[in-house]
Amino acid sequence: MSVGSRRRAALTRAELLREMGLARPWRLREKRPAAGTVLTPSADEVVECHRPAGLDPPPAADRRAEIAALDWPQLRQSVADCRACGLCRERRQAVLGVGDVNADWLFIGEGPGAEEDARGEPFVGPAGKLLDAMLAAIDLRRGDDVYIANAVKCRPPGNRTPEAAEMAACAPYLNRQIALIQPRLIVLLGRAAANSVLGEVGSLASLRGRSLTYRGALPGGPEIPVVVTYHPAYLLRTMLDKARAWEDLCRARALWRAVRAAPPPG
Repeated sequence: MSVGSRRRAALTRAELLREMGLARPWRLREKRPAAGTVLTPSADEVVECHRPAGLDPPPAADRRAEIAALDWPQLRQSVADCRACGLCRERRQAVLGVGDVNADWLFIGEGPGAEEDARGEPFVGPAGKLLDAMLAAIDLRRGDDVYIANAVKCRPPGNRTPEAAEMAACAPYLNRQIALIQPRLIVLLGRAAANSVLGEVGSLASLRGRSLTYRGALPGGPEIPVVVTYHPAYLLRTMLDKARAWEDLCRARALWRAVRAAPPPG
């Protein structure tokens, strides 16, 4: 037998590729497309990519509707689990609020500070002590016909003022708190709280002393009188405005008494 006959027959290119584990050999394109030609993939070349289920946040309208149906335990859990804005990334815990859930008086501040973030209760630092003194001056006390909440439920980094988008993300929670409590009077502490509840309607100075009302998202909901005053943290830095804050509190007490004395609607 000749040397050539002893050698194994030469493999074709396709057989070589199969031996290497390359089942689909490369082929040269028959013709390069002209410049500007739009290439449309064939049906078997199209691959559809989908986000895994559950990663996309619910639409805003659906989220508002879901929160509007929560009771107190569900609301507290929803706030604790909330990831609707970036504030959740640096918080220790969410701070829903504290006090009498059937209160006549609802006080709303900006957001938790460092101490509030640690303890899970609003207004527990120096500003909280001043707020307690303000309440006592009009014969009120924390937890007794008084509920205290904030425009946002998570601490802004560095105790900065909450941003509009952050307050908008928390607005359904605050609206639900108001709907559950049904207070006779709302006192807004500082401009951020005023913007969160009333919208961008003016400076704090322009809102003080005005007849303002809150009406919930539901049509035909009751109008709740609103009083705008200074945030206690601001008053700690600006002592001269304490007299103006006292005027606001006296006006709030007069409004509350008038509301209580008024006959029920209908």
